[in-house]
Amino acid sequence: MSVRLGYGTNGLSDLRLDDALDVLAELGYDGVGLTLDHMHLDPVGPGLAGRVARVADRLDTLGLSVTVETGARYVLDPRRKHGPTLLDAEPEGRAARSALLVTAVRVAADLGAHAVHCFSGVRPAGTGEDAAWELLGASLTPVLDAAAQVGVPLAIEPEPGHLLETLAGFHRLRGQLDDHPLLGLTLDIGHCQCLEPLPPADCVTAAGPWLRHVQIEDMRRGVHEHLPFGDGEIDFPPVLAALDATGYQGLTVVELPRHSHAGPELARSSMAFLRTQLTTLKHQPPAAGPTPTGLAAAGPAPIGPTPAGPAPTSPTPAAPPAGRATPALADVAPTPPDRAVVGRTSAAAPSVSAAPPGTSAATLGASAAPPGVSAVVPGTPAAPPSAARLAAAAGAGAVPGPASAALPTVSPPPSA
Repeated sequence: MSVRLGYGTNGLSDLRLDDALDVLAELGYDGVGLTLDHMHLDPVGPGLAGRVARVADRLDTLGLSVTVETGARYVLDPRRKHGPTLLDAEPEGRAARSALLVTAVRVAADLGAHAVHCFSGVRPAGTGEDAAWELLGASLTPVLDAAAQVGVPLAIEPEPGHLLETLAGFHRLRGQLDDHPLLGLTLDIGHCQCLEPLPPADCVTAAGPWLRHVQIEDMRRGVHEHLPFGDGEIDFPPVLAALDATGYQGLTVVELPRHSHAGPELARSSMAFLRTQLTTLKHQPPAAGPTPTGLAAAGPAPIGPTPAGPAPTSPTPAAPPAGRATPALADVAPTPPDRAVVGRTSAAAPSVSAAPPGTSAATLGASAAPPGVSAVVPGTPAAPPSAARLAAAAGAGAVPGPASAALPTVSPPPSA
């Protein structure tokens, strides 16, 4: 099978970056999801270009591929988790996040990364939904311009509790941005289990043409908590088979950001688990069955060619820039201008209003959950919609869901 495995450095934050890369290479990982943060590769610290060049050489020496991830909790604001976002109430906050993503794109180009991960953020209190989508598109425009200059795709992640939290939201953004060729998708398999109306394997199939990055971990329905493999409800063989069938050639990165205290052991056990699943699949005959079409009407722009532009002909990520003879960071100041925007002790820095409280807990009778974890939908996932329901929903322009009339509501995620 062609599934290529990686591990996120946000799950190894107690290790120095060199040590983390050594551990992953020794365990046989194909690559790494490198989160830009103060403990590994600080995107707002001095001497960034030189540090990036050294990391690139290290990755080459170890034979590791890389995706650049931007989910660091406090890289811009030491007081607000993931703040400011692309939807921030203050324009200076939105500009700071956009500038960070532009820097991430340039870092990715110099590392030879196959994509840059990002997320929308939570819709601020007092901002209407349509207005929030307009802000998201406007904030991403300079980032996509930078991505086009270096040929590295931007892969936005549907995140529970955020404005863009489902595949339907991705398709809304895709249509809004006229199918920008550098806008792709980060698909988190756990989030599919948590929130999407279709089973995770069907989500993979439906998302295939836009996959640019994949994150994987276990999870339970309606509870946004990243779990080690075997601690949740996901049936992984169909998911891995679906990934292989899409032809996706990027990394599938284990995402356990709250388990760094046991990072090396979980990296080992995760690799053992996934290898076992993949080996089992190699010896199974391919399953016959129709291709899921349940997300064909997932948003204003349906899956497939649209008037705004044709769908990608291949899920293969854009090829990374050849070589690093002209680093993309060469013309970037050692300390990016956005470093002082939020929480960086600068008199000139405008203040950014506090992040709004997240979405409310579900109204579906959620049971108690561990501290910091929001339980929303008790029990196991509802059965996937029937083919008849899928066809009817597609004709009506709606996304079919479980037995409940609406998707489960998920409180602000406790993990990145």
